Amino acid sequence: MDIRLSVGMASNPRTWALHDGRVKPDGIELIPSPVHASELFWRQLKFGDFDVSEMSFSSLIMAMARGDDRWVGLPVFTTRRFFHTGVLIRKDSGIQSPADLKGRRVGVPEYQQTAALWTRGVLQHEFGVEPKDMEFWMERVPEQSHGGATGFKPPEGVTVHQIPLEKNIGSMMLSGELEATLLYIVDPNLIDRSTADLWRHPDIAPLFPDARAEGIRFHQKTGLYPINHGMVVKKEIAEEHPWVLLNLMKAFNRANDICNRERADHVDYYVETGLASADNLKQPLVQHGIRANRLVLETAAQYSFEQGLTPRLAKLEEVFAKNTMDQ
Repeated sequence: MDIRLSVGMASNPRTWALHDGRVKPDGIELIPSPVHASELFWRQLKFGDFDVSEMSFSSLIMAMARGDDRWVGLPVFTTRRFFHTGVLIRKDSGIQSPADLKGRRVGVPEYQQTAALWTRGVLQHEFGVEPKDMEFWMERVPEQSHGGATGFKPPEGVTVHQIPLEKNIGSMMLSGELEATLLYIVDPNLIDRSTADLWRHPDIAPLFPDARAEGIRFHQKTGLYPINHGMVVKKEIAEEHPWVLLNLMKAFNRANDICNRERADHVDYYVETGLASADNLKQPLVQHGIRANRLVLETAAQYSFEQGLTPRLAKLEEVFAKNTMDQ
């Protein structure tokens, strides 16, 4: 008899074949729930709702560095993007380059989320703008946030204000109370509450007008294609059924192979990351496993330590299941 596991995942081309049943892990019956990532991570960190779930890499290493050992990580990376190319600014703010973010009021859905971690890291290492140089305003409230579930406190020297419940990043950007935002989320879920379409508003513009060109520049210089989401399995399941881990890995790899074959039908999804184009769609963009992603993962861990989110440098061997480290 197959072992039955509940799994929470955001809808993503990399996992569609697992959601719709085209790929079935050997010996495992998956009960998938498509859940928005913002909500999913809060539910998993706070309540442990799922046996297997997608997980914020930043929140995972923060939780583990603080002694939370409820999960083991799988080196399956469902989403990645050049997150710093998504920074939005007010056109009347006078912000014309990343250096101009110094001293500015900057929104962020959640300070500890991996997309914000990457953006701050790139701003610091590529453009000389450190987290302490900006004044942050965070939208998510402690009761319903990843930080609330992991005991987040603003790092020393960094100013993080809480956006009042009657406001949100979108409304504060439009009113001029915020001059920029590192990331902007409007998808309906239990956590995020902005609704304004900033991307098409006449008063708002991207910090990087040519996001694709900046993504290519950054990738060619650093070799990094930033990861923000991985997968976790409850530790109790991994200990009782250790075979589950590699069987899940193989299933995610099969789903990824299907996505790679079909991605010509989803050109827009990949082009917007800034790396893919019609010319390079024949080459795999995403590979799971530690070997293919060690540099990216170790850089994220380094950023987390530098930014004061983790009290020490997290090692990949602490995060991922032992029998997946050679994958």
